[in-house]
Amino acid sequence: MKHLFFLIAFLYFSNSFSQIPLSYYLPNTRNLDTKITSPEEFLGFQIGEWHVNHSQLLYYMRTLANESERIQYVEHGKTHENRPLFALIITDPENQKNLESIKKEHIKISTPGQEKSVEIEKEPLVIWQGYSIHGNEASGSNAAMLAAYYLAASNTREIKDILENTVIIFYPSFNPDGLQRFSSWVNRHKNKVLTPDNQDREYEEVWPGGRTNHYWFDLNRDWLPLQQPESKAKIALFQEWRPNILTDHHEMGTNSSFFFQPGIPSRTHPLTPKINQELTEEIGKFHSQSLDSIGSLYYSKENYDDFYYGKGSTYPDIQGCIGILFEQASSRGHIQHSANGILTFPFTIRNQFVTSLSTLRAGLKLRQELLSYQRDFYKNIKGNKEGYVFGGNRDSYKTYKLAEILKAHTIDFYELRENIEVDNQTFTPESSFYVPLDQRQQTLVKAIFETNSSFQDSLFYDVSAWTFPLAFNLPYQKVSNVKAKVKVSDLRFPSTSFSTDATYAYLIPWNQYLAPKALFRLLDAGIRVKVGQKPFAFNGIDYSYGTLMIPLQNQDKNTIEKILGIVCKEDGLAVNAISTGATKKVNLGSLNFQTVRKPNIAIIVGEGTSSSGSGEAWHLLDTRYEIPITKLDGSQFSSFDLTPYNVIILAGGRISSFDKNKFQQWIRKGGTFITMGSAGKWISGQNIGKFTYKDSPSEKEVPVNYAGIGDYYGARYTGGSIMQTKIDPSHPILFGFEQEFLPVFKNNNYVFEPSEQQFKNPLTYTESPLISGYLHSSNREIISKGSALQVGGEGRGRIINFADNPNFRAFWYGTNKLFANAIFFGHMVSGRAVN
Repeated sequence: MKHLFFLIAFLYFSNSFSQIPLSYYLPNTRNLDTKITSPEEFLGFQIGEWHVNHSQLLYYMRTLANESERIQYVEHGKTHENRPLFALIITDPENQKNLESIKKEHIKISTPGQEKSVEIEKEPLVIWQGYSIHGNEASGSNAAMLAAYYLAASNTREIKDILENTVIIFYPSFNPDGLQRFSSWVNRHKNKVLTPDNQDREYEEVWPGGRTNHYWFDLNRDWLPLQQPESKAKIALFQEWRPNILTDHHEMGTNSSFFFQPGIPSRTHPLTPKINQELTEEIGKFHSQSLDSIGSLYYSKENYDDFYYGKGSTYPDIQGCIGILFEQASSRGHIQHSANGILTFPFTIRNQFVTSLSTLRAGLKLRQELLSYQRDFYKNIKGNKEGYVFGGNRDSYKTYKLAEILKAHTIDFYELRENIEVDNQTFTPESSFYVPLDQRQQTLVKAIFETNSSFQDSLFYDVSAWTFPLAFNLPYQKVSNVKAKVKVSDLRFPSTSFSTDATYAYLIPWNQYLAPKALFRLLDAGIRVKVGQKPFAFNGIDYSYGTLMIPLQNQDKNTIEKILGIVCKEDGLAVNAISTGATKKVNLGSLNFQTVRKPNIAIIVGEGTSSSGSGEAWHLLDTRYEIPITKLDGSQFSSFDLTPYNVIILAGGRISSFDKNKFQQWIRKGGTFITMGSAGKWISGQNIGKFTYKDSPSEKEVPVNYAGIGDYYGARYTGGSIMQTKIDPSHPILFGFEQEFLPVFKNNNYVFEPSEQQFKNPLTYTESPLISGYLHSSNREIISKGSALQVGGEGRGRIINFADNPNFRAFWYGTNKLFANAIFFGHMVSGRAVN
């Protein structure tokens, strides 16, 4: 402790980290292998003096793998910015020689029916250590260099014992793109004479900051949905090794101290076994001892939870593994004032390093208990004859994408050999899959498919519901005793073909997920496309609202068929050839077919806007629909020429530089402005469009003392639940939806007062809206029968205002079509149907 005080004082008064000795970080520097390159030798500076960027981290880890027989380098993917995703496999050299056989035996422990053949007394433990999934929480990745070096170079008896009994899956950076972005910012704003002034620009990253990946996604929310390449790569490695402990090193506010799990006991998901939290607490004792030894403040069982299985520290808990979250108070640069005195970057790194080491000590001590826990977690899953059947008769793509996620999580699913009928729904072999509960990943299947609206606690660190078939808007049912099935071992994309016999037109049903991608391809090629405003029928096929019609009159048939061939092969779309306009109900030449305009899209980004909402919209348009967009910085918005765009999107927040007159001129000439959540509330406050929001009911008496203020208001926040809505399929923003009800994701309390004119309420919450998740009784009252979508008008322009985010975290496939409809058809909404 005395050593710590004098070192911090020295760092502060000298304003330099260049003299930090390696002994500040490492517990023993006397028995280091001199043939192993130290971080300081490799970088030319000591860890903590500068922020390490991802390239330096990558090449140093490759250097260690080349120099040490204890380390194997594994590269298994690329980020959006083409940076390598990699891990180190660290263990004793003898274990390295037998790594495949060790892995094979370890996998048996969590494989029902094979676990009895394994002598766990002789098996090494598998520990996954992961760092800095949020790129601007950089102390983790910087500590990873020290931890990897110490494991490679130390010849102490403790490290040798650990390596002989442990296989370490070492992941130095979960988020290479974010880490690179953040390190560049803080290093280029670092003063030679360091200042702890919290207001220095070094500690205020420019929007969107380094927390997220390329598309501004929070990767620590994507372990279960798997919508980003970083997540897919690490889950493949996780399932390959099935670790016993997984650590996830983060940072939190500068004025905090150090947190390690367990979190708040009442906020643990009910599917997580009690013994999981008991073992987490046992491991925590080792962290306490290590942090005590260097005098660092810490706490546990507060603030954080173990509920949402899409986080790095909770995903393991559903699979016989112990997930552990570490949160270190962040210097967010090199040195800052804090409530606990001067907080230096080296100090934050040291805390991350010592808890990395304490994790390994805990694993060594509790090895047999942890292996036994994993074996027992999977031992008693046999005998359940129930399961889930899911699939969409009219959209095979969404069914395929959900099956793809299941496959990535090593969940078994089956093709049907006969129809299944349940609750007036028919699931066919051509369009459905069956997921049995009688399998190794039974508990994870439950977490993905079940709904829940009863909770021990009313506060959540993240979402309280995520039922996947609801997110995909796919029919699903719990069934039992399904016999006619065959296991899917090779999941194939459902490509299609089409007839070129059309002499009049081609039709594309709009209910298909990738229909917007096909529509833009056609429009971009100069092809005229019309959209059906009313249903019609031909040759026994019913075509619903929103069907696309590509007339051959005055168009190049070869160009059309070339594009249609691509969308069938690559996107699996159904395309029908028509040789007459004499369709039933409505003819193809009717004025009820309206020409679609090509969208020219801008997304408002920058300070004041939501980086997650903006990123989700960008990601959808860029990677799935392949529609080009322009990102306009909101701080310069008033100076931009808006005439090139006919669609502008504000996906949360506000426009910081807003010229109301200029904007109104643009929209009155026919522009479509799409808002969601807080953005809609903001534009309403500008008196653009007429939107009336429902208010939360006031409470005259609040029987809560001062200590309960946080819980009182926190319980009234809708952090993430699934609501049922009733739709009007004839409305342009609801084209492509044929069912009566639509599940939507809600993580706010925004609700519109419904209009007395029904045609102005195309999407309304039902009387009892909650399907799954936590919802406070006061919020049930305002959401019930409220409106979830309204359209405002300014001249010929339209404001499409969503109460909720239809693109939530990229896995809410079921409502993406609402967003696409707003882009392509928003300008078509009748002036009589706007507020």
